[in-house]
Amino acid sequence: MIFKKKVEEFDVAETLENDKEAGGAIRTFTGKTGFIISALLFALAFFSVYVNSLMNIQEIYRNAIFLTFILVLTFLLYPATKKSSKTKITVVDYIWAAFGFAGGAYILLNYSNIHNVKFSEPTFIDYVFAFITIVVLLEVSRRTIGLFIPILSAIALFFALFGPWFPGMFGHAGFSFERLLYRLYMTTEGIFGMTFSIATTYIVIFILFGAFLNASGATRLFNDLALSIAGQRRGGPAQVAVLSSALTGMLSGSAVANVATTGTFTIPLMKSIGLKPRFAAAVEATASTGGMIMPPIMGAAAFIMAGFLGVGYNVIVLAAIIPAILYYASLIIAIDLEAKKQGLKGISKDNIPDVIEVIKARGVLILPIVIVIVTLMTGFTALLAGFSGIFACIVASWLTKDKEFRIGIKSIVNALIEGARGSIQVAVACATVGIIIAVITMTGLGSTLAYNIIQISGNNLAIILILVMVTSIVLSMGLPSTALYIVVAVAAAPALIEAGVNPIAAHFFVFWFGALSNITPPVALASYTAAGIARADAMQTSWTAVKLCLPGFLLPFMIVYNPALVMQTDATGIDAIFQIAFAFTTSILGVFALSTAVFNFFTTGMNMMERMLMGIASILLIIPELITSAIGLALIIIVLAIHIPRGKKANAQVNNLSVER
Repeated sequence: MIFKKKVEEFDVAETLENDKEAGGAIRTFTGKTGFIISALLFALAFFSVYVNSLMNIQEIYRNAIFLTFILVLTFLLYPATKKSSKTKITVVDYIWAAFGFAGGAYILLNYSNIHNVKFSEPTFIDYVFAFITIVVLLEVSRRTIGLFIPILSAIALFFALFGPWFPGMFGHAGFSFERLLYRLYMTTEGIFGMTFSIATTYIVIFILFGAFLNASGATRLFNDLALSIAGQRRGGPAQVAVLSSALTGMLSGSAVANVATTGTFTIPLMKSIGLKPRFAAAVEATASTGGMIMPPIMGAAAFIMAGFLGVGYNVIVLAAIIPAILYYASLIIAIDLEAKKQGLKGISKDNIPDVIEVIKARGVLILPIVIVIVTLMTGFTALLAGFSGIFACIVASWLTKDKEFRIGIKSIVNALIEGARGSIQVAVACATVGIIIAVITMTGLGSTLAYNIIQISGNNLAIILILVMVTSIVLSMGLPSTALYIVVAVAAAPALIEAGVNPIAAHFFVFWFGALSNITPPVALASYTAAGIARADAMQTSWTAVKLCLPGFLLPFMIVYNPALVMQTDATGIDAIFQIAFAFTTSILGVFALSTAVFNFFTTGMNMMERMLMGIASILLIIPELITSAIGLALIIIVLAIHIPRGKKANAQVNNLSVER
């Protein structure tokens, strides 16, 4: 009966209806079809939990079963085009699903035979199923995450096959069609490679954790906390948007999904106090984009990044703390300056929940997040942290006053189904990008690009950073967080590492700019989604978001020049703490200086000289040298010493005029 109840509520498009990261809206089912889909999703979730906790299974078999599930489910859930039925599965979809099932099941049943009996000499039928699976994977990728990744994968395949015909630095010996199929399908270095393995373990468990956290009522807690903490501040609703998006982003990690969920609450609230629709939309878009770099999950990229760098997951989480704080601090400063500039007020106290009452009612729901972070920081595995978080969600839900959010059997089933549904897009992206990674590895394209970027730049780090920044933004446009990180990590990060940049700083640099592609025109998905909710012009919203987030564009450069911001330092003990504290302090000052220069305001409008000096100060504070930081700080002090008295005088004159009138 639990499944039948779920069928009535089964609307998987609820949170992603406006999510342009998907190839189209997800189908909604009722009746027997809904029951079957729910059962398949539940089976996928149950398998994921069981195989990552109690079952000892070889990696390739776990991945093959998982791939079979997602290939079939994608064709059942995602229509082929926008014009296709959103409530019925077509005959063509069933045919595609059958091919998907065959491709996943074949490698599951024959992997051992291929490698042990045939001594890695595949037969014609092996190649046929390899070809079918790759074609099917490209189609599910198109349906779930759009055209960019399948097109990029097709180009990669073409590049691998016809290497001798490519000119100059891109030329290579080339690979036979059979060798390419073998590498992609019959080894753990292609579709079933590291990225997909991470998707079938850490990522799926943390997506399930997010589903259980949401079922416990944590989202409402985040909104109420943000409203009670920041609602009365100057431009309060905008500050609420920043805080609620940061808290929600810890779980979802998807900029567009974050906008779609929190934006429906925060954008009307911002407009109600007088903020222009495009500014309200830009605030929500930039705040939601920050969720992608917000620990502990970072849109699942944290798990992939740990795998690429060969470090512990806790190292990545620690490295992300200061950058995330700086990003959201820059937004709060910028919003506060704009609110002051427009003379905006906060929300009436009568319309704001009491923070003490909020904590009393649902504060215990923070416990699962605390448990996850503590488990990770104490050296335990991410899988244990995820399972501990899920268990904590169930327990915490029964300790709140909200009976409607207590997680019982029905809620557990529903959370498993929603978590499985949420894992499909990420898993498809990880599997498809495995094609690109395999080709880059086989052809050495990553090293070639890195070498040539360095040559073009004349080995000038500043030019290298600008080139890599542009590359990362362009390659990431229109991609969900996991896919965009993988693409920039294999294509752009090697150039920075080759140039001597700290590896963790290099990966944060490319991932950060990949994330910022969500607000950067022309393909600014988070900005467009927010503009739709605010009924604002999409392109104007995008440019406003870029202006609002300009300090955020500066932060990756700070990370490269000063790796202490991502906890990377050669010092130990007190010296290390001092370096990190010094880097954080100078960065905050730099963010403040740039914000005042960009928004042309502090206590009143700034003149050209003040703006120029603040801009110079922000650049000087990037460089991790005592002398440049001292000069930057001195410039800020000089500007404020001149500006504040002038501002007080100007404001006094305005007040006097108002009184006279």
